[in-house]
Amino acid sequence: MENREWKAIIEGLLFAAGDEGLSVKELSEITELSKQEVQMFVNEMMMEWKLDQRGIQMVQVAKVYQLTTLAEHNKYFEKLASAPTRSQLSRAALETLAIIAYRQPITRLEIEEIRGVKTDRTVQLLQRKGLVRETGRAEGPGRPILLGTTKEFLEYFGLNRLEDLPAPDSLFNWQEMEQERHELFERLGVEKV
Repeated sequence: MENREWKAIIEGLLFAAGDEGLSVKELSEITELSKQEVQMFVNEMMMEWKLDQRGIQMVQVAKVYQLTTLAEHNKYFEKLASAPTRSQLSRAALETLAIIAYRQPITRLEIEEIRGVKTDRTVQLLQRKGLVRETGRAEGPGRPILLGTTKEFLEYFGLNRLEDLPAPDSLFNWQEMEQERHELFERLGVEKV
């Protein structure tokens, strides 16, 4: 394999590893290259990326290499992070958002009971996008956080007020969803709750 291909593989591995990064030893084990070869490729990549003025860089933190953005571009990343994006929402995010919109104020546990799956990450995503916010605390044990939609939610969907949401029955075929759920429980041999 050519050097360029090995560098592409290392770059992809570091991207896939995310914030955890990878050490030279781990990269060596995965690629089956020697540690010296991996270190040589990493050093070359760091230099090439700097000379090419790329938007990302490779840094070493606590003996692992990570891909990061350049500090001098921080103001642009801050704008990106603070602006609610109009990027497509996943089906899980849309389902969770619909439950919050129609049942608000609602707790995370109530959302999970309706969806049947954990929703921590989905709710966090919706909060980061500015579509969902904490509206208070429920009475009862632990005083769980209540969630509701935001002004940005209304803007995102082109609504003037929550009352402009379409009737839930016009959106969902509840009977069909319940039938699919029942069939799934039967196939799994689980009693329906």
